Amino acid sequence: MSAFSTYWRILISFLLLSIFGQLAQAQHGAIWGRVTAEGQALEFVSVVLVGTAVGATTDKGGHYQLASVAPGKHEVVFSFLGYDAQRLPVEIAAGQAVEVNVVLKPTTSKLGEVVVTGVSRTTEIRRSPVPIAVLGKREMNLNLSTNLIDAAVRGVPGLTAVTTGPNISKPFIRGLGYNRVLTLYNGLRQEGQQWGDEHGIEVDQYDIERIEVVKGPASLMYGSDAVAGVINMLPAHPSGPVGKLRGDIISEYHSNNGLIGTSLGLSYRQPAWQYAFRVSQKTAANYQNSIDGRVYGTAFRELNLSGMVGVDKAWGYSHWYATAYHNQQEIPDGSRDSLSRRFTKQVFEANLDDIKNRPLVTDDGLRSYSIGTLHQLIKHYRLFNRSQVKLGQHELSLLLGAQQNFRYEFNHPTAPKQAGLAVALTTYNYDLRDNLPTWQGVETTVGVNGMAQLNRNRDATDFPIPDYGLFDLGSYVFLKKSFGKLDLSGGARYDARRLTWDDFYVVPNPATGFDQRVSAQKAAGAEPQFLALNKWFRGVSGSLGATYSLSERLLVKANVARGYRAPNITEVGSNGLDPGAHIVYLGNRSFQPEFSLQQDLGLLAYLPDLDASVEVFHNNIQNYIYQAKLYDASGQPVVIVPGNTTYQYQQAAARLYGLEASLKLHPRAIKWLLFDNSLAFVNGLNQNQPLREQHGRAARYLPFMPPLRTRSELRATLAKPARWLAQTYVHVGVEAVATQNRFYAVDNTETATPGYALWSLGAGTSFVTNQAKPWLQLFVQLDNVFDKAYQSNLNRLKYFEYYAASPTGRLGIYNMGRNLSVKVVVPFGG
Repeated sequence: MSAFSTYWRILISFLLLSIFGQLAQAQHGAIWGRVTAEGQALEFVSVVLVGTAVGATTDKGGHYQLASVAPGKHEVVFSFLGYDAQRLPVEIAAGQAVEVNVVLKPTTSKLGEVVVTGVSRTTEIRRSPVPIAVLGKREMNLNLSTNLIDAAVRGVPGLTAVTTGPNISKPFIRGLGYNRVLTLYNGLRQEGQQWGDEHGIEVDQYDIERIEVVKGPASLMYGSDAVAGVINMLPAHPSGPVGKLRGDIISEYHSNNGLIGTSLGLSYRQPAWQYAFRVSQKTAANYQNSIDGRVYGTAFRELNLSGMVGVDKAWGYSHWYATAYHNQQEIPDGSRDSLSRRFTKQVFEANLDDIKNRPLVTDDGLRSYSIGTLHQLIKHYRLFNRSQVKLGQHELSLLLGAQQNFRYEFNHPTAPKQAGLAVALTTYNYDLRDNLPTWQGVETTVGVNGMAQLNRNRDATDFPIPDYGLFDLGSYVFLKKSFGKLDLSGGARYDARRLTWDDFYVVPNPATGFDQRVSAQKAAGAEPQFLALNKWFRGVSGSLGATYSLSERLLVKANVARGYRAPNITEVGSNGLDPGAHIVYLGNRSFQPEFSLQQDLGLLAYLPDLDASVEVFHNNIQNYIYQAKLYDASGQPVVIVPGNTTYQYQQAAARLYGLEASLKLHPRAIKWLLFDNSLAFVNGLNQNQPLREQHGRAARYLPFMPPLRTRSELRATLAKPARWLAQTYVHVGVEAVATQNRFYAVDNTETATPGYALWSLGAGTSFVTNQAKPWLQLFVQLDNVFDKAYQSNLNRLKYFEYYAASPTGRLGIYNMGRNLSVKVVVPFGG
């Protein structure tokens, strides 16, 4: 807890300093007003002062206020899902308050939403050639899920997740995941040993206001690890009247695993200063389905704290953020009684552990909220600053951050306090960006960014990776220009990464029987488990794209991008057991960086009664890295640690192609009706010719390719608010997933997965006061209405099986069954 205490002492210090700093604040103006549409006030409209961090959201009456506005000429953007965005110029003098009222025109289109991820300056989806999707708070509330990534998967075609139970979801974009997807928290890289199968993201889902997804390697801002794309999770920014405390209380319950989630958020604004704080917790027992009953080893307990303090002045802004994440997550292994198929638990070690004679898990143990002996403990802390300074016509943006990730995996039933895996990762991030003055209509951004990392193994018995040091540096230039109906953008980037470690020795501990790390002197001449390494990876990436407006409502987009990814630590250096995955990983020190060349083509239409889009892509990857089971000279599987499989990383070429399509019907004659449909398909081909010649069709495809997936939702919303109710809706949806026969079948790594369809029902409303102010929001959802027994091909638990056959004919673990979820949000203050 010492690191936790240090972070919060620093945050409190900044809070105190900010209070004294208010004595020196300059005199600012304000912009206020009301947003309406068709005679009705609009709530949740985003109001942003372009080029600054000043923003607000309209209340139930449609009112907004932008405080701390520096004197001068500004541009204000009003945007809301379903309406055309408006940009208005405003000039304000010192101490002046200007009223700006706006009437938005309905389009029921997402194409005009303002986004900032993956581009150099504030832009719009409709004008960006890079495929971008945005998911707002309301959409996340309409798609209740046990974790943030699963909520995003429901709302963004082309986004999927490899799961290990309901609380571990690793995002995949167009069939690529792990270190190929860069996840960000408010622009800060998420660094938390993301190479592991069972390593999720360390983010408070109740703190996130907006998710932005860049599909493909066209984001030049972040460098390595963005080959598949970028997911930026943005927390809520303090809003509301100046001088008034605002907040909300969130409570959530899920019937399937008894998940209980609660969260308290507070925010406070003064003319130039903003403050925010949130504390959240989630706890859940084992989930259940009609085949397995309750799935042992899937309970979890999570606690989050976050805080923010920021200042906005005439010179720009500076915002400080601090977060603390604490998660206890059980480790499932899928062991069962061979006849009854009831789950069993490990109570002995090594040779004394007989899989076929483990004791049964009791009914009380299956229903319990307590965390079992075999579990993960993950702690993640962040402290970072985002600032922007205006120097004449230049805008300098700076991000400096530090984060620590502590990961423990307790996998010894006879020594419950002894961690099998114990690693501490410290990362320092930096990002400096200069938006240069516009010249001849060309907007230019130059920047440098990167990170420095130190990984240290602590008291453990398994060492899949060594202590290592990493330094990453990248520089880029990005340009954008409009020629009437044509918008062009593109740029280039150069990256260099150094990866180093010293000889790392592991020998048996005679006192405990487990392995231990020792110095070279105590190794007594033994070979190091990890031989010293000092290696550089370098790469050039780039992007060029165009958007052309065929008409006011019809757009065509095209983009070509080259992506770069340096191999991660496990791919290069792993040589040991990952106890949570039950796999011994072996790396390859001769690996070269991955390079991808992706082409995107999109057609988008937003018409009076419907919106439609089709986006196709083709991606060629050089030096694609994947895992393959290791065999000896006689063709037998190599077993280094009994009871665990051995895999070695390989490298070859790969090709992926696919499409995403959407059709949203919103007839003007039936304004209360919305019919939303989407489709996503990706096919991944293994270009390793020797492997394909050896194994034939079994080696044709890449691993973890999502099958064809469609989603349809019919939603009805009351056209006019009732006396005490507003935003009342009901919806019915279905997700249809096709049979997956295109899978990586070498060594039975994957098997065919039957298709399935999952139905859902939902309803919600806001209870309002006489002044039309909401005092309670209610969301109810029933997923998997018919309690369908199914297995997703992206569910790792599908392959947790110790037997070749079972009395029921069903192998592996199934996904979650029927689940009723209820979420209540109680806003207060302001």
